[in-house]
Amino acid sequence: MTRIKQLQLPLRSVLIKIIYSLIFVVVICGCVPTSKTGSVLQQPAYLNLQLSPKERAADLVARMTLEEKIAQMQNQAPAIERLDIPAYNWWSEGLHGVARAGLATVFPQAIGLAASWDEPHMHQVATVISDEARAKHHAFAARDKRFIYQGLTLWSPNINIFRDPRWGRGQETYGEDPFLTGRMAVQFIEGLQGDDPTYLKTVATVKHFAVHSGPEPERHEFDAITNKRDLYDTYLPQFEMGVQAGVASLMCAYNRYNGEPSCSSEYLLQDILRDSWQFDGFVVSDCGAIADIHLHHKTSIDALQSAARAVRAGTDLNCGTVYGSLEESVSKHLLTETEIDQAVTRLFTARMKLGMFDPPEKVAYTQIPYTVIDSPKHRELALQAAQKSIVLLKNDNNTLPLKKDLDTLAVIGPNADQWLMLLGNYNGVPADPVTPLRGVREAVSPQTRVLFAQGSELADGLPMLYPVPAKVLSNDGKAGLKAFFFNNTQLDEPALFSQRFDNIDVNWQDNAPREDMDDDGFSVRWQGELTPEYSGNYQLGVISTCNTKVLLNGKLVASTPYHFRDEFGDPRTRKSDWIHLEAGKPYQLEVTAIETYADAQVQLVWAEPKPDLHHQALAIAKQADAVVMVMGLTARMEGEEMDIQVDGFRGGDRTQLGLPKVQQQLVKDVHALGKPVVLVLLNGSALALNWEQQHIPAIVEAWYPGQAAGTAIASVLFGDYNPAGRLPITFYQSVTQLPPFEDYTVTTQTYRYFDKEPLYPFGYGLSYSRFDYGNLQVSKQHSHRNNLLLEVDVTNRSQRDGEEVVQAYLSNLATDVRVPLRSLVAFKRVKVAAGSTQRVALLVDAKAFTYFDDNGKRMFKSGKFELAVGGGQPDQHLSSSNILKKTLMID
Repeated sequence: MTRIKQLQLPLRSVLIKIIYSLIFVVVICGCVPTSKTGSVLQQPAYLNLQLSPKERAADLVARMTLEEKIAQMQNQAPAIERLDIPAYNWWSEGLHGVARAGLATVFPQAIGLAASWDEPHMHQVATVISDEARAKHHAFAARDKRFIYQGLTLWSPNINIFRDPRWGRGQETYGEDPFLTGRMAVQFIEGLQGDDPTYLKTVATVKHFAVHSGPEPERHEFDAITNKRDLYDTYLPQFEMGVQAGVASLMCAYNRYNGEPSCSSEYLLQDILRDSWQFDGFVVSDCGAIADIHLHHKTSIDALQSAARAVRAGTDLNCGTVYGSLEESVSKHLLTETEIDQAVTRLFTARMKLGMFDPPEKVAYTQIPYTVIDSPKHRELALQAAQKSIVLLKNDNNTLPLKKDLDTLAVIGPNADQWLMLLGNYNGVPADPVTPLRGVREAVSPQTRVLFAQGSELADGLPMLYPVPAKVLSNDGKAGLKAFFFNNTQLDEPALFSQRFDNIDVNWQDNAPREDMDDDGFSVRWQGELTPEYSGNYQLGVISTCNTKVLLNGKLVASTPYHFRDEFGDPRTRKSDWIHLEAGKPYQLEVTAIETYADAQVQLVWAEPKPDLHHQALAIAKQADAVVMVMGLTARMEGEEMDIQVDGFRGGDRTQLGLPKVQQQLVKDVHALGKPVVLVLLNGSALALNWEQQHIPAIVEAWYPGQAAGTAIASVLFGDYNPAGRLPITFYQSVTQLPPFEDYTVTTQTYRYFDKEPLYPFGYGLSYSRFDYGNLQVSKQHSHRNNLLLEVDVTNRSQRDGEEVVQAYLSNLATDVRVPLRSLVAFKRVKVAAGSTQRVALLVDAKAFTYFDDNGKRMFKSGKFELAVGGGQPDQHLSSSNILKKTLMID
């Protein structure tokens, strides 16, 4: 004891000396010693919640080395342990639900959300998405999971103008009109980012800035050329609206604009975005776009120049790895460390606003429970969203609603019973997706027979793929396959355990196959035999989010490699060439799957010989009292830079607008039977349905409706829901009505400049109710400096409650300069009870009376304007209601 006391005395003396030394340092040097905990010494400025996010970010960046800063400018940003900065991957998706991260509520694809024309509802949808993103992120982070698709920076919404229906990614947008797009985008942005005065719930990202809408196969190299009038009139308004709404992030596009790659364009990113619009968020490149600058655009000679030019223009974050060369770019004086500091400060300002460096109890969003994901409330909203998105295109002789107690109902079509067809791209994985066939079966009376036939393939050369059934799979003489599970990503023996499966159709979503496994680091090997029942040509494939390989008799026939998933993320189908298989002959089958992050979904699929599809469809149609045909497109046919090469499609884009020929023929042959036919369409872009419009009595546009698709479609078909969706795009009669796809100069693209007769006009949609408009009044001050208030009576003349989308269009008759024929300037979706009248007020922004000159300058000329108010555009043959017009003199 005495010995211990003797040791304590000098130790106390030493501690006192250290404390006095620290005080001396503070007084003389004016600096503050720091500690990780901050419990004894003063916290560093970046942890001081009293400072602004930007001040805190600047302090944190000042503590980093150049090498550390540069590493933070790439989407997979590593941890900086000495500063307590965790690793973070900036790439996450939330286009119509949290995407590529396992279980999520899946809403209609963006084009369907736009078809609702319902701003408050859009805000609700985005709020659910951000709730689920927060809950999933914190669950991942609690397990130190910081991979791609697990963060809070959502690369949505896509607000490019859907200027041409051939663009495969148009499904991701809110349509062809800048005003509708901007208004829906603002609601989506505000729903994603939340309403907390201090913190962002998530970061929204508007993309792809600024003139980008195909063609997909050339997206890494093409040059979008426009004049300034078209730029400011068509391609920029919705981006400016997003910036004004406070969007925290923006993504620059792959392509060049007027000769300069978008991600190195000082004109776009500095002159317009930051100087003119005062955008203070961060800019991220599209994935691989910085490499495109030297590899494809050839406007720089190497990665050093590309990286430097992009940073100097204002691209702060590289989705990719080219920014790894920035240290050398600085050493060669291609840019300065100060410019690096500016970019990194913007990035960490966003992380500060997300509360990533604050105590969780200070950030209310960290308390969102994981149970919100796929909750009953969210499922109900997904159903409402799907219902609101549905557009009734035709309903002759009140073919719809159908009776629920029909004796026999036939459901026919390749889109009728495949759940992946419901989702579009950039999707999450729903727990219980409802196909149209299932929705119909659940809606009809128990006595009604519902018969189903696929009827046709999606297109010639693009067969439908179904899970390989258990009856053709075996292992060691027993039905099914044997699976071996490994708690590693190398399939290294020994296996942790084995299990027998009937077939391969699994989705472990956010979990591992067993609790003692790493859900982001396991692998599986299925083994057995495949013995087909019929001889013929087959395609064998896999739909997977894992690194998956399919071997038949030891030969690799299909795979989904890592890089494929990293680039595209969604479950993708990879299939073999046609393989001839003999009936009754066993083939050795092995399927391996390696899971490294997010969700794990694996489905072994095939296309069997089906020579009698057409005959089967006609046979059940003959038995039916009515036929529901579920046709259209899928995300396997239209989408982002795809390898599809079948008639009518090219690299994700389309070359024709009609239904694929094999589907057209099926529709014609079923119609020829004389039965009542309802055509239900699943697609993400406009279809030219000329024959169908003339002959089919009822046509329903359902887009890619999300997880509640079948329930929503059935509710419209049988009258439980009164449709009120409106088209956010023009349905043209033919590609002959369009200018060349590559031409970005606005001539006749979109309803604003289209002077011919469309098949279905922008803003069009029918209802089971009939609405009349009357008593249109506008505010008396007719000045281009004042907003215009208009009011109109909307009367429901039917015996059924309904919703109406009130639309206001303005035509500028005062100027000789080329301006739109008409432009949407206000809209509102309203409920009107049967037999009642509602007074609806709309506000027209004063900017609607201006136009852009050749230099992109906003101009005004006094004179005559025409205002039209109703349920659609004026002067359209398919208008669903009367249109009121008023001539205004504006000075």
